[in-house]
Amino acid sequence: MEKYLIINGIKVFFDNEKNILEVIRKAKIELPTFCYHSELSTYGSCRLCMVEVENMGIIPACSTPCSSGMVISTNTEKIINMRKIVIELLLANHDRDCTTCQKSQSCKLQTLARRFGIETVRFKNVTHKTDKDLSTYALVREQDKCVLCGDCVRFCDEIQSIGALGFVNRGSKSVVCPSFGKDLELSECVYCGQCSRVCPTGAITPRSEVRQVWKALSDKNKKVIVAIAPAVRAAIGEVFGLVNESGIRTAGKIVAALKNMGFYKVFDVSFTADMTIVEEANEFLERLKEDNIPLFTSCCPAWVKFVEQYYPEFIKNLSTCRSPQGMYGAVAKRIMPRVLGVKKEDLVVVSIMPCTAKKYEARRKELADNGEIDIDYVITTQELAMMIEESGLRFQELESYAFNMPLGFKTGAGVIFGTSGGVTEAVLRNVAGSMSDGQDESEQFSFVRGDNGIREATINLLGRELKIAIIYGLRNARQVLRELKTEKRKYDFVEVMACPGGCVGGAGQPVYNDLVTRQNRTKVLYENDKTLELHKPQDNPYVQKLYNDYLGGAPGSTKAHEYLHTHYKYKKRYKESVAISDNDNKGVEINVCFGNHCMKRGSKDILKHIVEYVESKKCKDKVNISASVCLEKCFSAPNVKVAGTTISKPSDKIIEEAVDKELK
Repeated sequence: MEKYLIINGIKVFFDNEKNILEVIRKAKIELPTFCYHSELSTYGSCRLCMVEVENMGIIPACSTPCSSGMVISTNTEKIINMRKIVIELLLANHDRDCTTCQKSQSCKLQTLARRFGIETVRFKNVTHKTDKDLSTYALVREQDKCVLCGDCVRFCDEIQSIGALGFVNRGSKSVVCPSFGKDLELSECVYCGQCSRVCPTGAITPRSEVRQVWKALSDKNKKVIVAIAPAVRAAIGEVFGLVNESGIRTAGKIVAALKNMGFYKVFDVSFTADMTIVEEANEFLERLKEDNIPLFTSCCPAWVKFVEQYYPEFIKNLSTCRSPQGMYGAVAKRIMPRVLGVKKEDLVVVSIMPCTAKKYEARRKELADNGEIDIDYVITTQELAMMIEESGLRFQELESYAFNMPLGFKTGAGVIFGTSGGVTEAVLRNVAGSMSDGQDESEQFSFVRGDNGIREATINLLGRELKIAIIYGLRNARQVLRELKTEKRKYDFVEVMACPGGCVGGAGQPVYNDLVTRQNRTKVLYENDKTLELHKPQDNPYVQKLYNDYLGGAPGSTKAHEYLHTHYKYKKRYKESVAISDNDNKGVEINVCFGNHCMKRGSKDILKHIVEYVESKKCKDKVNISASVCLEKCFSAPNVKVAGTTISKPSDKIIEEAVDKELK
């Protein structure tokens, strides 16, 4: 029997939709929401999606399951007035400097205020100016613009399992911030930036370097070179109404726009993606010989930081190959001055990325040359669109230009790097070498493609069975790493990207809210791969020439390792503590962990009990109590450190005994 809802007098059938909201949107009615994302749990805080249901009254559509025969009205006078009041209340508690906000024109609050005809705000503005959090190169936090929808908190916890952000205080004093109100740089953030993607306002945005790039372009003594990542060409057209445009044509328009702005040379990061594959495939083969597996990809800086913070025992499994951006920086700063006849100090290197974590990666000390960074500036796809608009260029009408050589020539393998599974497929093409079974080269390993966050594949190659995993989303990565530790899983090669769908879903891309947009971007990259003449990175003649002329002749050479490889190390997250007691005297040090895992498992109650116990013992002057961001033992949470000894999963009695022992 078919199930249906009657929405505004029209019968709409439903099947697996999980709530009324999804069925209403299926009927092509865009109910306003702030806190609803199909990727996240239902929160129901904004109350903008209220609808009137016969015999039930006014209810939130996002948290109400469907029941066949429901009669629903979405736009009664009462509901419209309620929505207007909600929007006015949000505006009254919001920094309304819209003209200077980075999210202007893409801000949901701004869009809804216009949609519902809000001309005045009847409530007093109660915002209190707070300083911007500019502590990281990747993101900017502006607390005054937060509407407390919780999207960033839930994404960071539910999809990435990081928990760098959370709610603090209650009622009108509620705010979203890192632990103890500290700056983002002091949190466990891996800079994936997905919080900025789901943020409906300008409370969290990618940190812009557009002004610095314009300044470099206006300096007549500098030569500014730039390279664009594969995923950028798949998404930039969305900003200018060129949805599903050919990746080749869009890339050609980007080159034309950048040339018009004054860039000296325009290269393609797909070229250095080819180089990354060549080096990584060589490393994989060496590890197979030594049985030193699994090999983890290291192209995603957010994933690398995640391993460094949470799973240092797996650092040895990370590929030592630099990411395509890292290799581009090394080649640009250390080889291109000779090729272009430009002094190194006069060369400014820019990359255009789909990712906010790439801004962090560019400034990693491990990727610097004697303390000098290789990539001077990283701008996102969003920032590129801003520069095109600022230039007054009619992007849709631009004639295509070709990339500059030698770093402009690429194979299809380098292009598909921008989507989940693309790195794995490219490596397999390289490892397989000249092996062919009559299939189109670009389709030979297409079985690794897909939309699932964890995918597995087994292939017989090089005379052995290879087990492969393709993962996106750091919660999924955490699950797989746990199972690798307990040997429930075993792989030879593991690809991980932090962002859903891979780089095409990066936080630096134009903001998207549906899976279809991400799938279309992936489709553009695979179609671009098909149209290129070469599909295996080792066939790129310019890569071969670069190796012969500058990199010791072959992958894995001493010179190639010097330029194209790096190393990673344990990044301790526990940076500082917050004093709870006001005792200045030396005494028993008690530190309670307030990291994400410990918070969930009762660290607040533990701290409360410790404070009460110390007061009951009348020994406040002999004890120093503090709370920290992390004690580095997440999976034995909660954790308390008493006089330097960490106690995991403690009972009240165990803590009391430890304190008494130290006091004696």
